[in-house]
Amino acid sequence: MSSEVLSQSEIDALLSALSTGEMDADELKKEQSEKKVKVYDFKRALRFSKDQIRSLTRIHENFARLLTTFFSAQLRTYVQISVASADQIPYEEFIRSIPKMTILNVFEVPPLDGRILMEVNPNIAYAMMDRLMGGKGSSINKVENLTEIETKIMSATFERAFENFREAWSTIAEMDPLLADFEVNPQFLQMVSPNETVVVISLNTTIGETSGMINICIPHVVLEPIIPKLSVHYWMQTDKKGREPELIAKLERNIQNAEVPVICELGSSDIAIQDFLSLDVGDVIELTQVIDQPLIIKIGDIPKFLGQPGKMNKKLAIQILDTVKGGDGVDE
Repeated sequence: MSSEVLSQSEIDALLSALSTGEMDADELKKEQSEKKVKVYDFKRALRFSKDQIRSLTRIHENFARLLTTFFSAQLRTYVQISVASADQIPYEEFIRSIPKMTILNVFEVPPLDGRILMEVNPNIAYAMMDRLMGGKGSSINKVENLTEIETKIMSATFERAFENFREAWSTIAEMDPLLADFEVNPQFLQMVSPNETVVVISLNTTIGETSGMINICIPHVVLEPIIPKLSVHYWMQTDKKGREPELIAKLERNIQNAEVPVICELGSSDIAIQDFLSLDVGDVIELTQVIDQPLIIKIGDIPKFLGQPGKMNKKLAIQILDTVKGGDGVDE
């Protein structure tokens, strides 16, 4: 049985109404006992679960942080971007909700099929362009009369910004966003059928003193192949696949063939800075190492063995006498 969760303000209002007599508790009990019919609109088919919507919200919260960093560096002004909402609605309803003339960036996201729409409020887009052109970031809305230069600047800016989309989604799916189209009139843009379910993530955006919305519209058909990865079960999955024997053998061979530095310390000494600065050719530094004591042999800067120096085939050599216990923090 499904139930709606009330917010704290709704709970306070309900208790206040009961205490003042505006509502009768007996009537509430009677109303709850009656069967209710829940209206279902087949044009607004809910194809994403609440769990999946929460996962999409988390992904785009990361995307919003990446965009904040990117635009702050590009525009050199105060930028704040955060997720305002994430809803699933018919594509037709989304098109009706955005301005008649706005900035529309259409991206392909191979290897996934379909296209993603990034709608930027003209006030935000012009504030960005004004900053890029050396202005203070003031905003004017003349989206109907975009010049070729303005179109090129805007499309290039949002194409670079959308590269952060790849990083935000990297834990779920690999994709390579490509700007496929730049439009200003949503009526000329038909990505999917009007009744197709889309997820719309709205981002509150502040550029200097200008505020507006950036909307990311993702059709269901784009996310369909990776929808199972948006569930909590995928995020909480801890099972690890066992490595194949061939891979293990290859790793062992590579490790055995890896080269590591072997260092034999003849000794050490402590001297004053004044003595060090006065050193000259022929001077002798006395080491703390006793001549009849074994030398320390290090493997990759970690003491591993004890040995004695000598010669082999007319070359200096070191003979291993014993191992150093706990040289790397673990007794051997």
